[in-house]
Amino acid sequence: MAFVNEAFEAYYRSCFGARWESLRQCLLKNAGAVPYTGGRAALLTAPYLLDRSSILAALSLRLPAEGIILDACAAPGGKSLVIASNMSGETRLLSNELSSERRRRLAKVLDGHLDAALRERVRVSGFDAAALAGKRREHERFDALLLDVPCSSEAHVLQNPAALAQWTRARPRFLAKRQWALLSAAFLLLRPGGSLVYVTCALSPDENDGVVSRLREKYRDAVSPDAPDFPEGEETSHGRLLLPDQADGMGPLYVARFRKGVVSPGSNQPGGGKDPGAAGWDRRGSGRRNG
Repeated sequence: MAFVNEAFEAYYRSCFGARWESLRQCLLKNAGAVPYTGGRAALLTAPYLLDRSSILAALSLRLPAEGIILDACAAPGGKSLVIASNMSGETRLLSNELSSERRRRLAKVLDGHLDAALRERVRVSGFDAAALAGKRREHERFDALLLDVPCSSEAHVLQNPAALAQWTRARPRFLAKRQWALLSAAFLLLRPGGSLVYVTCALSPDENDGVVSRLREKYRDAVSPDAPDFPEGEETSHGRLLLPDQADGMGPLYVARFRKGVVSPGSNQPGGGKDPGAAGWDRRGSGRRNG
């Protein structure tokens, strides 16, 4: 008999009610990936298998005509491929991943799917995005920003008995604190007028609308809601939630999108930290390939 974590079941049943059992069964199935071959600006050199919800999330980012885009938590690289294949020739992409192991995988994915000319405009870095915002000179540096944060990934937890056995109610609360640090930092790194897309693969409201509501409460009028364009999934208070039981097998994925206005000088700032990979690209300077 499969292991049952009663606390896990009770929590998600409280979130989804009678729907939970059917949703749970869908989460136990492997997501249906599709081959992504490229966008309006470029084709990939080889198809990349990606969940359709991830493609929708990456396409939700409003790309600037020029400047620098940050994919702040980019590994394994699928969303960076979507962005790179749709960005204009005057735009560059910084694909960032804090984990060195995941960063190597990210670079390999980019190398294996982008032609040489496009790859020259995509740089890989390894800084902590939350810490980078502690440097005031980095504020308003990026023209668009995708933030696909580390999250509970309940689909993985359900499919992994060891992870399920270790789950406690504290897990989504703990992750929500890290997600808030990343989202509040991302907002400071984004220039006014820029597009910010916040993404999780979590089911917990703590990690989805709960985190986004903190951003809106802190920065108020400087956060302009910009609902995702795609009709798939279901509307939440601050975004859209794609769940496999009602989105033709897609997800789980939560997507919220905003435009940034002017931030009050009195807003609190995140703490400082090293920036091991961001130096060398000013907003309009030429990019360098790394790795």
